[in-house]
Amino acid sequence: MNISVFGTGYVGLVAGACLAEVGHQVTCMDINPSRIEQLRAGECPIFEPGLGVLIKQNQDAGRLNFTTEVEQAVAHGDLLFIAVGTPPDEDGSADLRYVLDVARTIGTHMDGYKLVINKSTVPVGTAEKVAEAIAQTQRANGTTHAFDVCSNPEFMKEGAAIEDFTRGARIIVGTESEHVRTLMHECYAPYNRNHDKLMFMSVRSAELTKYAANAMLATKISFMNEIACLAERLDVDVEEVRRGIGSDPRIGYHFIYPGCGYGGSCFPKDVKALERTARQLGYEPELLGAVEAVNARQKQTLYTKLVDQLGNLQGKTIAIWGLAFKPNTDDMREAPSRTLMEALWAAGATVQAYDPEAMEECRRLYGDHDGLVLSGDRIQAVKGAHALVICTEWKAFRSVDFTWLASQLQDKLVVDGRNLYSPAALANAGLRYIGVGRRNH
Repeated sequence: MNISVFGTGYVGLVAGACLAEVGHQVTCMDINPSRIEQLRAGECPIFEPGLGVLIKQNQDAGRLNFTTEVEQAVAHGDLLFIAVGTPPDEDGSADLRYVLDVARTIGTHMDGYKLVINKSTVPVGTAEKVAEAIAQTQRANGTTHAFDVCSNPEFMKEGAAIEDFTRGARIIVGTESEHVRTLMHECYAPYNRNHDKLMFMSVRSAELTKYAANAMLATKISFMNEIACLAERLDVDVEEVRRGIGSDPRIGYHFIYPGCGYGGSCFPKDVKALERTARQLGYEPELLGAVEAVNARQKQTLYTKLVDQLGNLQGKTIAIWGLAFKPNTDDMREAPSRTLMEALWAAGATVQAYDPEAMEECRRLYGDHDGLVLSGDRIQAVKGAHALVICTEWKAFRSVDFTWLASQLQDKLVVDGRNLYSPAALANAGLRYIGVGRRNH
């Protein structure tokens, strides 16, 4: 099939590369010329395991192309995926300006039937707005080409996006049209061989499913962080509680790891957008509000634990391992590390930080901040520091010589925001260990 993807962020690039990999002819379009030049040169502008190789292979095979020319992208694709960003507005609602800009562009340049596919995470009712924007543009231009709009939300985790696209549990399509069903079956047939993962439903149901899924996962995280806070006050190790409840198949082990809060481009934005939608409809979403409030509080917990242990942080040097909001990405959007660093700087502390992938992103965000030292590795980060804080559970941080670590830290303090370590092992090495919901030593 001839497919065009509008937007070359995480969603657009992964979708485009994976669809090209199975034989479709894919054109990815973006208005950012420097990004397109980077992609044409075979360079991947984001860190996502395996994505750079996949892009290069399909470029070399002639199945994946990149352009800044809107008209070319519209003309090429029979299926047009909208995969642009929907950043939060000041009131928390999703900003649809980029989605609707693409819709109007399609309406301007289409010269025959097109299937327009909303891949971006958008509020319920957006497909109707996209259809109306295309129709209005055609009316203004005096054209009447047929088109359909469907919803096909993405369910990709940063760090595992290719696996999620190619081997995901479900492929959801919102449409009432048999013709659209046929086209989407053909589009996803290579990834739908073992069993039928395609789930067809109404457009509005598909749009809400994406928000509901992210809100549910965020709820599990905030719930477990709430239990961790209670465990700290009851002298209980939350890790034992986690294993106990996770063994119940109705609950499971996924997303019940306590820590320093969720971040990234999805959960914070989508929970707030769903809250905003509810309030616009006159419904107060108390649970969603609590999920977000617990998460905001949890992001402060690392700083609070440092102050509890060290008192005045003026002049202290704090080592941080992990800057990205999660492992296997360089994404620092809404990352707990940012909340911590900014609080430390306000208190007069210096940060020595290391992350396997997010160093350039941190430099882009904070430049040459006087209170920030970006270290070359985890060893340099702790050298001479008063305390170490774990913000991201990278595999590179899991195995540590704790006796060596104790020799590096002036105040012998480790604040583990991801519960990577055994409290007893650190205590035996002469370290003070503070986890999240742990029985501390």
